[in-house]
Amino acid sequence: MTTPTKILLPEDELPTRWYNVLHDLPTPPPAVLHPGTGQPVGPEDLAPLFPMDLILQEVSQEQYIDIPGEVLDVYRLWRPSPLYRAHRLEKALDTPARIYYKYEGVSPAGSHKPNTAVPQAYYNAKAGIRKLTTETGAGQWGTALAFACAQYGLECEVWQVRASYDQKPYRRAMMKVFGATVHPSPSDLTEAGRKILAEDPESTGSLGIAISEAVEMAVQDESVHYALGSVLNHVLLHQTIIGEEALMQLAMVGETPDVIVGCTGGGSNFGGLAFPFLREKWAGRQSPVIRAVEPEACPSLTQGTYAYDFGDTLGMTPLMKMHTLGHDFVPDPIHAGGLRYHGMSPLISHLYETGEIEAIAKPQSECFAAGVLFARTEGIVPAPEPTHALAAAIEEAQRCKESGEEKVILTALCGHGHLDLAAYDAYLSGAITDRAWDDADLQASVAAALEKLPAVN
Repeated sequence: MTTPTKILLPEDELPTRWYNVLHDLPTPPPAVLHPGTGQPVGPEDLAPLFPMDLILQEVSQEQYIDIPGEVLDVYRLWRPSPLYRAHRLEKALDTPARIYYKYEGVSPAGSHKPNTAVPQAYYNAKAGIRKLTTETGAGQWGTALAFACAQYGLECEVWQVRASYDQKPYRRAMMKVFGATVHPSPSDLTEAGRKILAEDPESTGSLGIAISEAVEMAVQDESVHYALGSVLNHVLLHQTIIGEEALMQLAMVGETPDVIVGCTGGGSNFGGLAFPFLREKWAGRQSPVIRAVEPEACPSLTQGTYAYDFGDTLGMTPLMKMHTLGHDFVPDPIHAGGLRYHGMSPLISHLYETGEIEAIAKPQSECFAAGVLFARTEGIVPAPEPTHALAAAIEEAQRCKESGEEKVILTALCGHGHLDLAAYDAYLSGAITDRAWDDADLQASVAAALEKLPAVN
């Protein structure tokens, strides 16, 4: 019997727990440090930004954390999300590999981001917070948080990286439809933004700069908190519902993955898919190769330095040990705006350092080619971010064609590209250029940024 195209998990089988990878790590990750004292941060250090529920999740060693019923009620608007067998892509590639993709574009925001935006808004509302500030690149996170805030009666203020603010006006409009206020970053509304603009009035911005602006605004008012869409432990925790569902869906058709690929910017989509499978691998029940895929123009994992660094440009956050290109690095304004972050999740960085996962970088022209092939075969226009994973999945499937191996390949299609069509138009018209790691200007920019890494004893 042919595997069905859509593998659907009944709503009454929606997972009710998030998986916490910290419980099962073979070696513990380095501590998060206070930038002033150099000592591990405590709950009181994070309290100006996050509610206690999220702070406790950030450091929890429990293997599973129950999902509140009020969060599950909102999740049911789109979860469980479908798992697809990519029959038509396989046929186009003439490969013996079996390709599956977990499609997160069915969410209200069109991406995986509401998986964490909803619980973050819920816990903040529970704590009596009236407004959340945040940053966004391509706009998927900002859209998700705006939607989530609307569910719990919170205000939402977003600083969007200027390059994406200009390239993606409809994402900006979608945030406003959900009720958010949106500013281009750098802006003249914050000290952080004004400092950057004084140095470079034409700055295209970066996620690090936008984080500085959002954090600055949050710490000035006790009724305002900050929300982050990637990188932190509790964010990746919330995203594990992706992998938990995928495990159940693959079991429904008697499959286990040989290779898992996911795009990585800050790490939330990749961690959300991969962490539950890592648990299975450590328990000896499965043995997949797990591969992170990032852009060549911002290759924090494959080319970055593993060191303590700030999560933002102006140095307002705690110090996290991660693969970084330097908090002062401003990436090239590539179209995959959600992957333009100078650092990588500390958890993902730790797993890469300990050899639990692999990582590769892809040029955006190859990624857009993969996105176009996927759209023409599977009928979904992917966001530019997951085209990186699709390019890697296609590469693996082509190797299977050469070797004759019938590998099972799993990826997460973390969002649709309906609001990214200007990027596809640029690609189709030949206006896309690749900026490789050996580009002299890129090397100089990273070297200058790395000189400003904080000193940690």
